[in-house]
Amino acid sequence: MFLTACGGSNDITATNQTTEPVNQPTPDSNACNKNTHPVIAVSASDNLPDYPPELASDGDTSVQSRWGFAGDDGQLVLDLGSEKTVGALAIKWFESTKYSNRFQIDAATATNTWFQVSDALSSSTRQGGYELYPLSVSQARYVRVSIDGDNSTAGIVEVKVYECQTQTGQFNQTLPSENGIELDDWYLSIPVDEDENGRSDSISETELANGYAHSDFFYAGKDGGIVMRSPSYGYKTSQNTQYVRVELREMLRRGNTAISTQGVNKNNWVFGSTTAQAQQQAGGVNGDLHVSLAVNEVTTSGEKYQVGRVIIGQIHANDDEPIRLYYRKLPANKNGAVYFVHESRETDSDGNKVETFVEMIGSRANDAPDPSDGIALDERFDYHISVDDNLLTVTISRLDHEDIVAHYDMVNSGYDDSSQYQYFKVGVYNVNNSSAPEEAVQATFYTIRNSHTGYLFSE
Repeated sequence: MFLTACGGSNDITATNQTTEPVNQPTPDSNACNKNTHPVIAVSASDNLPDYPPELASDGDTSVQSRWGFAGDDGQLVLDLGSEKTVGALAIKWFESTKYSNRFQIDAATATNTWFQVSDALSSSTRQGGYELYPLSVSQARYVRVSIDGDNSTAGIVEVKVYECQTQTGQFNQTLPSENGIELDDWYLSIPVDEDENGRSDSISETELANGYAHSDFFYAGKDGGIVMRSPSYGYKTSQNTQYVRVELREMLRRGNTAISTQGVNKNNWVFGSTTAQAQQQAGGVNGDLHVSLAVNEVTTSGEKYQVGRVIIGQIHANDDEPIRLYYRKLPANKNGAVYFVHESRETDSDGNKVETFVEMIGSRANDAPDPSDGIALDERFDYHISVDDNLLTVTISRLDHEDIVAHYDMVNSGYDDSSQYQYFKVGVYNVNNSSAPEEAVQATFYTIRNSHTGYLFSE
């Protein structure tokens, strides 16, 4: 290897009384507060025994904590305690990507005279997490969501009431698939368990290509990128994994579920140094991954060796990882470092996998000084990971900087075995499971481009 630089009681309940439009004063939008209004009490026209209305505003966004009803129509009423300026609702629907819900939003002051603050609405089947609904800005104490119950599983996991009509970037009306990154050959892991199988959920390549977004983890950024955000705690991809991630996994099958995700097959690629038979069976030979991104946020607390680090790209094999590419910024430093780890399939005398660390920019040390030529948060940079037979090449590029290039010879690492298959991973793998609960890692991705010899969809 060589490295070179080149709670309260209700005053009003859900009813079916006629909606009466009422003219309401519109507050000055410049004075708008983007915080949510506390909900004092919740009531409903109907509910299933295990899913009472108060679960729709308890701060718990797991699907087990939701309001559900069984009738033809359902109404949920939120009591804000006193008159507030109401400009938008954010609703997290139950099974939001399976069913669309038809509904309308009304409001009322201290009387029980309702006025309409939205047109007839339908929820999107492409939005996980919260979906934002701007309203006619009004003064109201009560907000009512009236749902057409043609969906037998209709329900609300959580609802928020905002003063402003507009909110932060996670509610961008643009979809991730519309930001110029082709997602047909990737699937997404997010750290929630809405299908209740005990593991993090996977969003298929077909769903991604059709515009899937999640307001908490995966959404279109205001600046044209795709934002991926991972908390430090949540559901994981398997029992063997220690850390939480929001990460794309390369899927060369492009939605053809007849092809298994695992194995030397058309879903995965192999090294050009493996057997001719394995190369013929695989979806591609060798690999190139070009990514442009900016890391926006890292953790600042926890175990010293975990603070500030995030994996932003990988090559994964059957069980091991030819490369994990890290960005790390310590709390006291202005800039971050970049390094990678190569994991060999070979083991040492104690039976442990042999890992080699390669520092490209700055140091990975827990007490590293601020790297003079490091990469700051929100600074855009590119990485290129290339495999040519057994040669791994990693390049870091920035505007007005010389490229930093590292080569690693993998001839003795065992990945050219005919049983070994590979796939790229891109995202934010939060390798800190000891931080404060509210901390997260986040990056915005502007380019993700993968190619392989023999892969029909290589650029």
